[in-house]
Parts: sequence; structure tokens; C-alpha cells
Amino acid sequence: MNKSIIRFVLLGTLTGTTIACTNNFEEYNTNPYEATDLTADSYAVRAAMVNMQSTVMILNVNSFQFTDCILGGPMGGYLADSQNGFNGKNPATYSPAQDRITTLLKETIVGIYPNYAKIKKLTDDPVLLSVADIIKVAAMSRVTDVYGPIPYSKVGEDGQLTAPYDSQQQIYDQMFAELDAAINTLTERRTQDFTPLADKVYGGKVVKWVKLANSLKLRLAMRIVNVEPATAQSKAVEAATHPIGTITSNEDNAMMQTIKNPYRVVLHEYNDTRISADLTSYMNGYNDPRREKYFTPSAFEVAGVTNGFIGLRSGVELPGGLTIKQYSNMKVDISSPLLWMNAAESAFLKAEGALRGWSMGGTAKDFYNQGIKLSFEQWQAGGEANYLANSTSTPQVYKDPVNTSFSFEGTPSAITIKWKEVPEFDEENLERIITQKWIANFPHGIEAWSEFRRTGYPKLMPVKYNNSGGKVSTERMARRLNYPQVEYDENSENLQVAISQYLKGPDTMGTDVWWAKKN
Repeated sequence: MNKSIIRFVLLGTLTGTTIACTNNFEEYNTNPYEATDLTADSYAVRAAMVNMQSTVMILNVNSFQFTDCILGGPMGGYLADSQNGFNGKNPATYSPAQDRITTLLKETIVGIYPNYAKIKKLTDDPVLLSVADIIKVAAMSRVTDVYGPIPYSKVGEDGQLTAPYDSQQQIYDQMFAELDAAINTLTERRTQDFTPLADKVYGGKVVKWVKLANSLKLRLAMRIVNVEPATAQSKAVEAATHPIGTITSNEDNAMMQTIKNPYRVVLHEYNDTRISADLTSYMNGYNDPRREKYFTPSAFEVAGVTNGFIGLRSGVELPGGLTIKQYSNMKVDISSPLLWMNAAESAFLKAEGALRGWSMGGTAKDFYNQGIKLSFEQWQAGGEANYLANSTSTPQVYKDPVNTSFSFEGTPSAITIKWKEVPEFDEENLERIITQKWIANFPHGIEAWSEFRRTGYPKLMPVKYNNSGGKVSTERMARRLNYPQVEYDENSENLQVAISQYLKGPDTMGTDVWWAKKN
């Protein structure tokens, strides 16, 4: 990993594989060669499409561990580091090692751009090109939301070995343009399904890709509401009122099919990560019926401890000898698909839009209730009627059953579940929407972290150990991931421009990205 990020892209261009940075990653078998009546170019396009999909959430297990288990999971309040050998190395305590801050940026660019270039070179099929654009936005939106300015529009342009950065505002403008073009093209060709061998998400169903594109557009629109409210409203209304619309049914959830689900490997085979106490505290306080679908029960063998669903607090220094397997784990099978986006999130996004007075096709209350019902349906959990009517339950205070130093001494959120009947925008109802969306989005940690930075919700426990040397506020928590050293070494000129002109703050985890809530 001693080459620049962009050099990796160019040297690996058109290989048709997702590049890993160590030799022992699990390979994702794209199996694009099942038919015998296609040309070599068709095979290559199919492989490139699946490789792009495999990069939205990187399926190589060790890479995924860095991006979604030790970065997104703890930052989003879903997971906690449980390997004491990682003390001081992971993002959770704000002093991550270089491999932890390099993987998402490098491997997403490497997995997306060479395969994207191959598709554009080998086919002029507008359906495949439009789907590739949607996949690119799904992947790269995660990257820019984590770092801020990144190389986006000029990666590989004119054969350069390094690439200029785009501001996050420029990136969002281009992502909206790419989604709009893809939505228009696919809407016109909604009956022109393509081979399922090129699609591990929707099996080649064009209408479902339109729904995902509209849902992504809605997500990105809401992300910029604090900095570009007029654009946010315009794009959100377009997505919500489009003739095909967003994901509204769990049958249309964007789920990447996997051969070996990386969450299963990291949490159950490596045992390096456990469920976060943030999530169990909220769900225990609400007596949430989805707990038994999300988590395995705790297994403490300590006098006076009643087992149930007990998570591990994130941002602590783990002692040696801690029996990690006693804490609750994620319920996930080796063949479980990997969530990109679900119907519940789309409903909650519409609820927020309606709360702000936008024309979303319904009321904030109705969309809020719909989001909860869709999540219960997705997880096949009963009891949503009682849950929706609950106006008294609040999140629990976290008390660790065996390590009292991990317990939370502050005051948790007082947010309840039942919708508050008020005629106008209400901050309490905003917290209510974001909190329930957070629960429904599990285990999509990077998305949860982005929404926390945008809104301040859900209210999470601050870290016990802030190792940033004063660069990150313990109260506001980490605001982004700093750039890896490899970019300073290999792409320094472009990086310095990005920091001074676009980031507008020091390259630390304490500097806000463009769209973040600043207070």
C-alpha cells in the first residue's frame, strides 16, 4: 500500500477484479461465465458489473472489516471493537492506524473506476451504462461522506497518475446529475430487463434499479438540507413524486447477494467486533421486538447478572482477558445478503421531508409510522401496533454487567416512540424520525454515522478514551476520517489544494464535512 490511491487505479485498470491490499482476503466469486452464447466482451461487461456491485460495500472480508466493522459500525453506534490488540489503532478512539484510514478510499476507487471504464469501453447499452452510474454513486457517496473532498470527476483523466480532488459540493452536484440521467434513461426503458448474471442485487430488473436510484437521490437530498435547502427540497420532491418512485416495499430492498457474508466472518469467526451498547440501550429501553432478530442473547456467567441483549460500549480501552463472547452478537448467517438500502429508510426520509413542509405525497406522521411497520415486516417481528402506541418508554442508561468503567454516567436521550401531534416542524419529531431510521437501518454504519453528523441524532454515548490529542471534541465526536499518508506521499499537490480550498479546516477527524451540522 505504498502507491498513491490513483496510481493503484491506473495500474490496475481494466483488470475486471476488485483489488485487495493483502494476500489473505476472501475472494468474491462473480461467476460471470455461466452461459456459452455470449462474446468475450459480454463476459467482461458482466464481470465488471458484478465487481462494481461488490465494491459498494467491499466484499473482501478483511477490507470490509476495516470499512464497515471498525469504522462504520462504531461510528454509527451499531458495533464496538472487541479485540484488545486493536486498542489505540481503530477509529473508535480517534487515533486510527494507517490501514484503517486508507482502505475505504483506496479500495473503493480501485474497485469502481477500472470496472466502470471497462463497461463504458465495451458496451453502449444505455441500460447497463445507467445501472453502472447508479452503482458508482452508491459506492462513492459513502466515500465522500466519510472523507469530504475526494477525487471523483477526474480519476484517470488524460492518463494522469494522480488526480485532482473535487469539493464535496461539486461531487454532490455531479451525483445528482448522474442519478437524474440514469433515472430518465431507465424510466424510458423500464421493460428492458438485462441478464441476472450481471446483477447480484436485483437480478436485472430495471424498474427496481429506478426505485433504488430515486431512493439514493432522496437520501443525498436530505443530506444537504443544512447547506443547500432549496436544492435538497427540489431533489427530494422529484424523487418522491417520480412515476416509478422510491423503494416502498421490502420486496424492492437493495440487498447484495453474498457467498460469504463478511459480517458473519468478522463477528462470529474473528470475534473482533460485538454489538454496540448504544443500540442495545435504545432497543432495550423500547422493549423492541426486533432485538431477537438483530442480536444473539448475552451469555454472562456472573452472579447477579440477568442475561438478555447486552452490547459492549464503543470507545473504551479493552483489558486483556475480557470474555468478549459474553456480549451480544449480530444474528447473521453466512449466506445472508448485504443491505444497501431498504424501504423503511425511504419512508423515514419522506417523513423528514414532510416534517419540513415539502410535498412528499403524505404526512410526516404517516410516513414515520410506515417506516416502523416496514422495518418490523422486513425482520418478521410482531408487535408493531403496541410499539407505535408506546408514548412512555425511553432508552436505557447503559450499565456494563462486568466492567463498571464501561458504564455510561451521563443522561441518555429522552425520546419516546409515539408520534407527537404538532402542526409544524418540531425538533423532537425530527429526533424521533432519525432515531427510528437508525434502528431500522441496522447494520449500515457509515450511513448511520453520516446522519448523526448531519442531525446530531440519535444521541450516542461519547467515547471513554479520546486519543486524538485535542483534535476531536469528545462531545461532538468524530466528524470525518483524515486522509491517508499515501496521498501525502504520492498526490500531495492535489491533496493540499483540496484541504485548503475545499475542506476549509485541518485534515483531522474533528473537521466537519461540507454538509454536516456545525453546532
